[in-house]
Amino acid sequence: MYNEMLPLLMFGIAVIILLLGYPVAFSLAGTAIGFAFFGLWTGNFDIVFLGAFPERIYGIMGNETLIAIPLFIFMGVTLERSKISEDLLDTMGMLFGSMRGGLGISVCIVGALLAASTGIVGATVVTMGLISLPAMLRYKYSPSFASGIVTASGTLGQIIPPSIILIILGDVISSAYQQAQLAMGNFSPRSVSVGDLFVGALFPGLVLVGLYIAYIAVIAFLKPDTAPAFPKERLVELAGGNMWIRVVKVLVPPILLIIGVLGSILAGIATPTEAASVGCMGGLILTAFKKQLNLKMLKEVMRTTTEVNCMVFIILVGASMFSLVFRGYEGDEIVHNILSNLPGGVVGAFLAVMLLMFVMGFFLDFFEITFVVVPIVGPVLLQMDLDPIWLGVMVALNLQTSFLTPPFGFALFYLRGVAPSSISTMQIYRGVIPFIALQLVMLFILWFWPGLATWLPHEIYGD
Repeated sequence: MYNEMLPLLMFGIAVIILLLGYPVAFSLAGTAIGFAFFGLWTGNFDIVFLGAFPERIYGIMGNETLIAIPLFIFMGVTLERSKISEDLLDTMGMLFGSMRGGLGISVCIVGALLAASTGIVGATVVTMGLISLPAMLRYKYSPSFASGIVTASGTLGQIIPPSIILIILGDVISSAYQQAQLAMGNFSPRSVSVGDLFVGALFPGLVLVGLYIAYIAVIAFLKPDTAPAFPKERLVELAGGNMWIRVVKVLVPPILLIIGVLGSILAGIATPTEAASVGCMGGLILTAFKKQLNLKMLKEVMRTTTEVNCMVFIILVGASMFSLVFRGYEGDEIVHNILSNLPGGVVGAFLAVMLLMFVMGFFLDFFEITFVVVPIVGPVLLQMDLDPIWLGVMVALNLQTSFLTPPFGFALFYLRGVAPSSISTMQIYRGVIPFIALQLVMLFILWFWPGLATWLPHEIYGD
């Protein structure tokens, strides 16, 4: 019993240290090293496991899939600096402003477009919070309703490809799937690629956008004062007599970029890493056409890209050390026994894991949950014959709520930082609750209709 408690204690202490606010990478690696030395002292841990750590680091360095992360970050930061989101918000507001809730629907559509072209949640929430939130307040939108729309739309970059979390999750799920097959005696295991997860997340992401838009439209219909239409004179001023020319000029370039990136993956022409390089060039070309490209901007983009990329990979290194020590204590076997013995079989185990991730999302961000929880429970769930693509998309949707759930949802912090002082924190919290409920509805839809995530990848890749 003592030996069985050690890996669970290790997991619990790591979570507590994370809640205290220490950096993720050092919390995971520090906890692991501490427990490794404790295990050596008590004779419960074999130092051979630490000998495998350099090989793991080399494996991370040689993983070509992970090259897509800095490339997509570069593309997203470039487009964010190009001010493309401002033009999109103005233009979509002009198109939908004549209907009740039209500005809110515009924000949601722009959030989806930015998600498909940048994939960076923080930049999207901050940009839309600076531009669209004051506009919605100016046109008498309810402060909580407007806040909810901005935060929820900004997090669409979590589930709509190209998403950084889908790249990381794809790599983790791929490793977990191979471990699961080896444990079941299949020594020629199939692999799951990031491209599979990109394609699998496409339809669920679009359905989630549809749920957001439907909710905004219903609230605008039932409570007209919550989301009124634009004044007619403002629409005339925005259009300036050249509405459709402006729509084509603003919408076509980012849509072409999205087609170039996602279309090349869907058509099987390029891997996600190759498509990311196409996106980088496309982002630079769009920025150049908008006359925003200069040496100073490029330096800022490179600096931001380097900072975010270093953060992601140092967490990956710390998580690798954590998982090694956890397995050294046979923690994976203990988790397998716990989940296998839960009432309800596969359903009970899956629901327990999803509930754990949802609750942890109240306190931890998606990086921490992905690197701490998924490598531990993923192989166990996949041994229960769950589809890896479906599981990956379900986990991604669940992790998306970690950006929205009070009190520590990062999207809430991003918006609080740029929202006017007239909007209280409690108004932001109240506004986001219906959108969290919509995400849970999306999870139930995908639970009962798994083909929404699995049909397209199987059609494209034929497995």
